[in-house]
Amino acid sequence: MKWFGRGEKQPEVYDSVFSGLQKLYKTKILPLEETYNFHEFHSPALTDPDFEAKPMILLVGQYSTGKTTFIRYLLEQDFPGMRIGPEPTTDRFMVLMHDESENTIPGNALVVDTTKQFKHLSKFGNAFLNKFQCSALPNPVLKSLTMVDTPGILSGEKHRVDRGYDFTGVLEWFAERVDRIILLFDAHKLDISDEFRRSIEALKGHDEKIRIVLNKADRVNHQQLMRVYGALMWSLGKIINTPEVTRVYVGSFWDQPLHYDTNRRLFEAEHQDLFKDLQTLPRNTALRKLNDLIKRARLAKVHAYIISSLKAQMPSMFGKDTKKKELIKGLDQIYAQIQRDYQISPGDFPDINKMREKLKDQDISKFHGLKPRLLEAVDQMLATEITQLMALIPKEDALAEADINSPVISAGAFGGAENSPFDVGSGEGVDAGRDEQEWIVNKDKQAYDESFYRLNPIDGKLTGAAAKQEMIKSKLPNSVLGKIWKLADVDKDGMLDEDEWALANHLIKIRLDDNALPSTLPAHLIPPSKREGAVIDGDD
Repeated sequence: MKWFGRGEKQPEVYDSVFSGLQKLYKTKILPLEETYNFHEFHSPALTDPDFEAKPMILLVGQYSTGKTTFIRYLLEQDFPGMRIGPEPTTDRFMVLMHDESENTIPGNALVVDTTKQFKHLSKFGNAFLNKFQCSALPNPVLKSLTMVDTPGILSGEKHRVDRGYDFTGVLEWFAERVDRIILLFDAHKLDISDEFRRSIEALKGHDEKIRIVLNKADRVNHQQLMRVYGALMWSLGKIINTPEVTRVYVGSFWDQPLHYDTNRRLFEAEHQDLFKDLQTLPRNTALRKLNDLIKRARLAKVHAYIISSLKAQMPSMFGKDTKKKELIKGLDQIYAQIQRDYQISPGDFPDINKMREKLKDQDISKFHGLKPRLLEAVDQMLATEITQLMALIPKEDALAEADINSPVISAGAFGGAENSPFDVGSGEGVDAGRDEQEWIVNKDKQAYDESFYRLNPIDGKLTGAAAKQEMIKSKLPNSVLGKIWKLADVDKDGMLDEDEWALANHLIKIRLDDNALPSTLPAHLIPPSKREGAVIDGDD
């Protein structure tokens, strides 16, 4: 492989992970896909825009769960075509992309634009394309991300048929290509309709991309929220068949006042966790595309084994139709035989019912037989060249970290509270008292001093043994108390004086209030008597 050359030639022909993925796909995977009609059974061929596209986020949910409002909240501005209301307002798939001016691109124009990755959506027909559009606007968040809003999902069979296009098929197409899939649920409407169930099932195989959001959680009180959360987990358990507990982000993702603010701290923490996850997408998009390409290569291999096995069992002359029906009916036996012959995991095989449906419209006699050369090329790619690409990712990440112009999402709602008194944790826990002139520990120091002198200090200091008997009354684990001791022993003499004891009690209070302890003691917590030349490292 010349383009994987060593030494000085490598930078000239192998510029990045993305260019490597493109070359691998075109030279190794695409020939296998074309030989065995992969694109007719599974997904269309990948194009250059698929590799070059920004990270995409797909929002899915029943009507009035707040999908469009969620996007509006992240962007902090309206966008062309936006409609928000309690009734089903979004009736189309809407892609939000960055541009220097606001404009709307209809679906039929969008799928013929060779600079965008939506070419293959044309297979879903005019009924879909009339409900597909791109809203472009000059928003800084969209410089790093592309968002996809979807129609609100209704209940009942009628609504599915009336769409006029394969709704779940479109979701599957997007699921293969997006970096995150956000499933939104309304705290007041947890019933999962038939179409929503089918939509969630269509996303299977992409579990690592799914994030579940329980939205509008401020509309219920604390007790009701616990019941709603439990009901949601029970409902999801019937659809998402996994032994792991699904992570659910709880909050109210809009810019209105909280109805019940008793859970404000929970909502802030959940918002921060979700935003951190989304902020990593630009940096992790290379790894995601690499992972998706590996999944595609494995599926293409299995597909080749299935097609060639069917071909090998077809008669050359007579009885083709009868044999075709027999092979389709016995497809499960063919799957089992391939598993045994090639040691392939059952999880790598395509859905057998979908495969049977696709095979009904195919002429099996025209399939190709097994071509080991094509399969060996993919095996070599997975064994060696993919490994070389993976080795490039940390290097590119390091360069991105050093580049001040690298795409870090800090605009919109992602950076709204940063470096302000309203940042998560600001003025709370260890951060409390940072901007105050007086040492914050002084607020409770009288009580701390009383306990200090009750322990009979020697020469104005408490030994570890004396302090331990009092500190363990907090019921904190010894590992935590040990860390508090190290932080409070500012002068590192193995004992605590009056100020250090007060500091230790303050840190205990911080931890009991469920706030994290620092790894090193912040400057504003150092006792005033020890701020000249004090050693503040909390670790030995």
